[in-house]
Amino acid sequence: MTQLDARPQAGDTVRSAPDGGVRTKGLGGNSVGLMGGAVIGVSTVAPVYCLTSTLGPTVGEVGLQMPAIFLAGFLPMLLVAFAYRELNKAVPDCGTSFTWSVKAFGPKIGWMCGWGLLVATVVVLSNLAGVATSFFWLTAGEITGSADVAALDGNKAVHILTTLGFIAVATAISYRGITATKWVQYALVGLQLTVIVIFAAMAIAKSGEVAGSLDFSLSWMNPFGIESFSAFTAGLSLSIFIYWGWDACLSINEESVGSARTPGRSAMLAMVVIVASYLMVAIAVQMYAGIGEKGTGLGNPDTSDNVFAVLADPIMGSGLGILLFVAVLASAAASLQTTFIPVARTALAMSAYDAMPPAFAKVHPRFKTPGLATVAAGVATGVFYTVMSLVSENVLVDTIYALGLMICFYYSITAFACVWFFRKELTRSTGNLLVKGILPGVGGLMLTAVFGKTLYDMWDPAYGSGSSVLGMGSVFVIGVGLLVLGFFLMLLMQRRSPAFFRGEVLTKETPALELAD
Repeated sequence: MTQLDARPQAGDTVRSAPDGGVRTKGLGGNSVGLMGGAVIGVSTVAPVYCLTSTLGPTVGEVGLQMPAIFLAGFLPMLLVAFAYRELNKAVPDCGTSFTWSVKAFGPKIGWMCGWGLLVATVVVLSNLAGVATSFFWLTAGEITGSADVAALDGNKAVHILTTLGFIAVATAISYRGITATKWVQYALVGLQLTVIVIFAAMAIAKSGEVAGSLDFSLSWMNPFGIESFSAFTAGLSLSIFIYWGWDACLSINEESVGSARTPGRSAMLAMVVIVASYLMVAIAVQMYAGIGEKGTGLGNPDTSDNVFAVLADPIMGSGLGILLFVAVLASAAASLQTTFIPVARTALAMSAYDAMPPAFAKVHPRFKTPGLATVAAGVATGVFYTVMSLVSENVLVDTIYALGLMICFYYSITAFACVWFFRKELTRSTGNLLVKGILPGVGGLMLTAVFGKTLYDMWDPAYGSGSSVLGMGSVFVIGVGLLVLGFFLMLLMQRRSPAFFRGEVLTKETPALELAD
């Protein structure tokens, strides 16, 4: 059987047919269970890295309402997760957002949705690799007690070479299969969660020992306490970013035990762990450090980009404080490795359905992974980071700011795809109306609103690094430019693969193969 054979694999039980063009791809099935999928989802989000880089900026926008804005950012992600869960039950395909949006809205919208995911992931991969490098040298400096070692991160050549090394290692682990990925992640995620629980507990225990410490108040959980709508939307954009990546566990649906149901359950479990971690740490550091603009205060602009670097020693002491640096390094490195999963499998699916060149549909005969797609993602990430670093640090920073646009773009399309795909089932029961219609629809509308507001804010050159192109903010140019690039690439693929774009390969609204748990 070839990797593009539309028939089910041996041992699979078909519940419904025809498959509407859905194809098996040769990935290693029954490799990941509920817990393994949830660990991959948590790892991709990189909670420790997200916390150290967003606690300060979020306080700068919403003040004491930081825990409330973390909850507000969780809401659209939770609603979109219902869309992912229901679509995965009907079409357990590793192309996820791409495949589902094609079946709901047709090839062109589906292709652009897949492109949004691919671009967002490459940008995230390059950023994670850079962060892993920075914390690698910072941790090495702490361990050796040498400021010169820590300062190596400031050497552009050393920084780029180290970053490329991290990308190469992450690519190699992902290439060797989902089982290798899973066991590496158990260790790295376990380390992260253990350290932040200890950190939060010690922060609460020591609250009151430094100037600016605060007593806990339920008012921190009230989003209506935020002073202005603009502050709310700015904080919401930050909090949405820190939840991105949980859908990686859906990308391994064809490799999961019970492909129709387990990935959706893993996604829900991962999101519960993530939001609980964020709230715990946000409350703990706010109690200990307060939101002042001096010293260890979370509102200090000089330390807002790396809060844990400032709070590690005061809270945990010089001995245990090094664990927090290691946890951030582990968080970035772990996420770097698992973030290859969605980009490689989306490219695999797009290629399997003739929406991308056929070479990306190759699956390694031994490791059962999309080998070429994984390597291509690693090369693209390395080239992207190197070029952006050499061109301008401002361009690299603005590319990261443009990421939010991509996230809202493909998440919102996926949410609306759920509503449209199941539209004929919505009147059959109240449950269907709620989980397949109302909840995903509201989540899609919320993300669309954030997309529009972000697009408007990006026009201002002050957004991001403050640089501009022809009077437009460079973040706007990068974000919109990447989407426009995708549109022209889609037109090119339309000439090469007319059958896919005529809807003859992956057809709309047809029941798919649903494999038994």
